[in-house]
Amino acid sequence: MPPPQPSHSQRQQSLGSVSSQDNANSWSLCPATRLDSAAAAGKVEAEHVLASAPSDRNLCRFRAMGCQTTHSNLEVLHSCSLVFFATKPHILPAVLVEVAPAVTAEHILVSVAAGVSLSTLEKLLPPMARVLRVSPNLPCIVQEGAMVMARGCCAGSYEAQLLRSLLEACGQCEEVPEAQVDVHTGLSGSGVAFVCAFSEALAEGAIKMGMPSGLAHRIAAQTLLGTAKVLLQKGQHPAQLRTDVCTPGGTTIYGLHVLEQGGLRATAMSAVEAATCRARELSRNPSPVVAQVPSVLPALQGEGALAHREHSSVARS
Repeated sequence: MPPPQPSHSQRQQSLGSVSSQDNANSWSLCPATRLDSAAAAGKVEAEHVLASAPSDRNLCRFRAMGCQTTHSNLEVLHSCSLVFFATKPHILPAVLVEVAPAVTAEHILVSVAAGVSLSTLEKLLPPMARVLRVSPNLPCIVQEGAMVMARGCCAGSYEAQLLRSLLEACGQCEEVPEAQVDVHTGLSGSGVAFVCAFSEALAEGAIKMGMPSGLAHRIAAQTLLGTAKVLLQKGQHPAQLRTDVCTPGGTTIYGLHVLEQGGLRATAMSAVEAATCRARELSRNPSPVVAQVPSVLPALQGEGALAHREHSSVARS
C-alpha cells in the first residue's frame, strides 16, 4: 500500500531546511531565503518549521523568524516527514547513516548535495525510503532560481509534485532524469558565473567607449534580465529574437560578426561541456567518506537540521 499522504492543510505548511556550521550561508538553498519565499507564497508558516544547526549562531535568523530550533538531526526525522538534506557532499553519507534508523515509509527525503547520486542515497537508507535529488542555482536567493529534480526508485508523482510546489517559491523547477542533473550543473549552476562574465564584458565594452562604470554595469545586467524575460514569456528560440534585433547593415550585425570571429558560441558551448564533465567526474569519484561512514559518525554530532514539524523538513549538515 502507498504511504499515507498529508492533508491539504499540511501541504500548505510544509517546508524546512538544515544548516551546518561551515555551510550556513550556502547560496544555493539558503534555508532562511527558502523559508521567506515559501512564506510569501503562503506555503509554510514559520511556527511550523523546525531548524537545526551545529551552533546557536547559525540559528539566530530562524529564531528571529519564529521558527523552532534544535541541534539534533534525529529530532528532525522524528518530528518531520519531509526532510531536505542540504549538506556538503562529503558529509552527507555519514549524516544519512546517522539518521537512517529513524527513517520510515512516511518520510520523503530530499538531497541538494551536489554530486551525490540517488543510488548512493538509497544504499545508505532503508529500502522503502522515498528519495529525491534537487539541483538549485544561485538566483534562488532572489526567487528566480532554475532548478531541476530527479526521483529515486520509491518516489512517485505525488512526492515530485509536492516538492515542485515548494521549490517554485524559489523560481522554476523542472523534473528530469538523473543523468541530466550534472548537465544542469554545467548549464545553470556554473552558468551563473558564465553569464556574469559576459555581463562584465558587455559593461567593460561600454566603459571603453566612455560610459561611467556603474551605469554600464546596471544597463548590462538589465539587458540580460530583459532579454531573458522576453525569451521566457514569448517562448521564442534565441535565434529568432537575435534575428529580430538585427537589421541589414545595422549596428547589431556588425557586433555579432565580431563575436563570431572571437568564437563566442563555441567557447560558451565548451564551457558548459567542461563544467558538465567535471560534475560527472565528481559524481563518479565521491569522497572517501562514503566508504568509511562508520568511522566519521562521532564527528557529526551536532550537525544541523531545519524542518517542518507536522509534514515537511529540510535536513542540512
